[in-house]
Amino acid sequence: MPEATPLQYGAHPGLRFACALDGRGGCRDLGWSDVEAWRNDAGVLWIHIERNDLRAQAWMRERSGIDPLIVESLLAEESRPRVERVADGLLVVMRGVNRREGEDPIDLVPLHVWGDADRVISLRDKDHYLMALRDIRETLTEGRGVLTAGQLFALIADKVVKYVEPLIEELEDQVDALDEGRLAKRDSGDTRATLNRIRRSAVSLRRYLAPQREALFRLQAAEVTWLSERDRIQIREVTDKVLRHVESLDSIRDRTTLLQEELTAEMSERIASNSHRLTAIAALLLPPSLLAGMLGANIGGIPGTDDSMAFVVLCLLVVVIFPLELWVLRRLGWL
Repeated sequence: MPEATPLQYGAHPGLRFACALDGRGGCRDLGWSDVEAWRNDAGVLWIHIERNDLRAQAWMRERSGIDPLIVESLLAEESRPRVERVADGLLVVMRGVNRREGEDPIDLVPLHVWGDADRVISLRDKDHYLMALRDIRETLTEGRGVLTAGQLFALIADKVVKYVEPLIEELEDQVDALDEGRLAKRDSGDTRATLNRIRRSAVSLRRYLAPQREALFRLQAAEVTWLSERDRIQIREVTDKVLRHVESLDSIRDRTTLLQEELTAEMSERIASNSHRLTAIAALLLPPSLLAGMLGANIGGIPGTDDSMAFVVLCLLVVVIFPLELWVLRRLGWL
């Protein structure tokens, strides 16, 4: 990097952390002034900054030494997972789980990374919280971390994918519970709402993981000198994990669709059965209703008008008709 005067940013606004790897699994913490004074022979530099912080953006554009087109891609607000090789450097965009309280973890948030043989710069929004990077930072602090930029790149990809797995397992458990009938006693409206929520979550996760799988394929095949064969093997393992996750999400989507169809079929059967019963009841009541309508007509000649036993006879007639109707309906297969 060219000589530069340290930025006057106060404490470390816009800088989540920065550290220089010591090559033995540990690191040395740095501030903005140390980042400015860093040289290639001082160990691999890892800078993690807030993408939407104005001062961090100014450093990226004016002091990072990265090609302006790459800087704009790193600072882009919305971007799909992808990998681009520029000379001996890599621009990588991945999606990770946002663990900030109150946020929906299904809505994967972007992590932008630039790496070369001597430096790794990662960017995320200030209102996002990625536990993947925290884990890597802790291992470095404890002296059990990575040694090279290639190992750091591979480990970032591994950790980002790792925290997606519990979300998929949770969705699978919910589908298993529905499939096994554990929620059979619940209201069908609640069951449909649960199925719709699971399916929407699966589709949302797949929308991010499918391009992330393709990006990892490109990452493991990237022709850069600082990715060792071991790093590529680890990235390949991560790619296989993402492929399994995508297949699991496809399975969850298909299973929820099948359960929704089964639920709809059961509801249609219940409606048909109830309609059948109502039709049978209407058929039973039709002859008595016909008699009542005829005898209630306001015309002359109605029999039994002056007979005190006429009503009793009518009741007996209805009682006799009911068993006859039941026998006829059974013969017809309606009951």
